[in-house]
Amino acid sequence: MSDALPLPRATFRSRPEDFVVDELPAYRPCGQGEHLYLTFRKVGLTTLDAIGALARALGVDPRGTGFAGMKDRHAVTTQTASFPFPLARAVEADVAAIAVPGVTILEVARHGNKLKPGHLEGNRFTIVLRDLAPADVDVARAALEAAGRAGVPNEFGPQRFGRDGDNPERALAWLAGRERGPRDKRQQRLLFSALQSRWFNQVLARREAEGTWAEILPGDLAKKHDSGGLFPVPLDGPDLDDARARGVAGAISPTGPMFGSKMRWPEGAPRAIEDAVMAEGFGDPAKLEAFRHLGEGTRRSLRLEVSGLAVTPLVDGGGLTVSFVLPKGGYATTVLGRACRLDDASRAPPAGQSASAPGDDPAEATDGDSHGSDDAP
Repeated sequence: MSDALPLPRATFRSRPEDFVVDELPAYRPCGQGEHLYLTFRKVGLTTLDAIGALARALGVDPRGTGFAGMKDRHAVTTQTASFPFPLARAVEADVAAIAVPGVTILEVARHGNKLKPGHLEGNRFTIVLRDLAPADVDVARAALEAAGRAGVPNEFGPQRFGRDGDNPERALAWLAGRERGPRDKRQQRLLFSALQSRWFNQVLARREAEGTWAEILPGDLAKKHDSGGLFPVPLDGPDLDDARARGVAGAISPTGPMFGSKMRWPEGAPRAIEDAVMAEGFGDPAKLEAFRHLGEGTRRSLRLEVSGLAVTPLVDGGGLTVSFVLPKGGYATTVLGRACRLDDASRAPPAGQSASAPGDDPAEATDGDSHGSDDAP
């Protein structure tokens, strides 16, 4: 699709069943241990609300619960959470007594450790796009299929930046000492993560403007898609040629920064871009050492893989059903947004009220919610 042409407009999340997310676990519970793993389906609840209700029903401390990623409220989502559960307690009797509105328990098993953020392979999405003009259905379908072949720029969506989109500015004001920051440690990490995400998007935008967001450059830190491992791309020589060929084949991708005191830096032109973004946004990267407790930094792929994509026209016309798998940290709206201008029906305000800003859903405001759990600290 030409960049000069406006994208078709489509509505999504008209109803919870139009946005279905299934978490893909990184491992199965072993069947033994003092943590109870509940796989459940929820509707109309944030992840934190659902887990809190389940913990209360089980009679356990919610502070001891764990989960791999957040999932949207305005959707039908399936995920797993862990609960501290002494071996002396009978699992069947306790779970049989649970009745949480909006939650259906699908599987129960024991495991030896608490489930932690990022302990997932990714998420499978099945999303319905409605209200596409007849002439736009094929246009949107072609763009989505192209994304399935080549991937898309792995930007963070607006959900990442808070209800009013100003969490990065709030973080900068706090870190610079101009404003008092939140006392809650989770809120502190949320603000810092939003700032990391904005810097990543700025680096990605520069690479996209140069046409190198999916291209392996000399000095890049590249990510292997099969194992997730990182390795430095040499500045010259046959190994550089080999890395470039692997990038073209889709086996590896360049990475961008989630800035932090222990983050690995690239070399060459990629380093120059990241230096410029850090200098403009924060100054000397050595200052990040003082905020190590908020996030030590990591690398994130600049290219988002889109696996198993399938696009089917709606029977009654005027829309598409799209299914695909994203690795952890990927946003479904990032993929859909490459094909359509998205109108989120779940954010339509009641009569007489103004529309909510991006990130109004508390779950979405934390880590991208069902668009993918974040792979940053």
